[in-house]
Amino acid sequence: MGSKQPLKSGEKILFGIFGVFIILAVVGYIALEIVRQGRDKPMFESKTTYVFDELGQQGSAVFRHAQCTSCHRAMRNGTNMGLDLDGIGSQRTFDELVAFLKEPEKNYPAATIDHGAAPKEAAYVAKMTDVEIRSLAAFLSGLRAETGSSAARKPPEEESGFIDNMVRIWAPKSWASRFQDVRDPESTAPVAPVTPKP
Repeated sequence: MGSKQPLKSGEKILFGIFGVFIILAVVGYIALEIVRQGRDKPMFESKTTYVFDELGQQGSAVFRHAQCTSCHRAMRNGTNMGLDLDGIGSQRTFDELVAFLKEPEKNYPAATIDHGAAPKEAAYVAKMTDVEIRSLAAFLSGLRAETGSSAARKPPEEESGFIDNMVRIWAPKSWASRFQDVRDPESTAPVAPVTPKP
């Protein structure tokens, strides 16, 4: 039986660096949690709001009883297996949501993963009653996001150095003639249709 080989100096250095990174990550996480729990206000300002009328409150109950949170996140609860729905009310209208819930594959620009006809996992949603679908759409419509939030349809109205620099660095030059800046109401550049990739 062969004897155990000692670690070479390069391996020792590599494991040492790896160990230091783990220790720094753990210490950083603990420090962040201590700071976060010691604050009176949340560390990060919430950019999503939830305002429901009576129909939306009924839809909230439908959402929970149908176990939509097993795939979706809404009101900061649920899982991230599917689309995060916080802010969806700022991206889609009530009518768009009703149409999607009734016939997802006809009303979504790309193939749906779980919504649609059986055997898709969320096929039961399209089979809900009209009242349940409308209440669910009212609930989703109430999940709003402020302009500039990552869940909002539009970026902040004012100039954003970060967004402008990212577009300048990464966007192809041809986009300037094909797309308009949604922050600029004066812009008249044509908006090219976006076709989903198969």
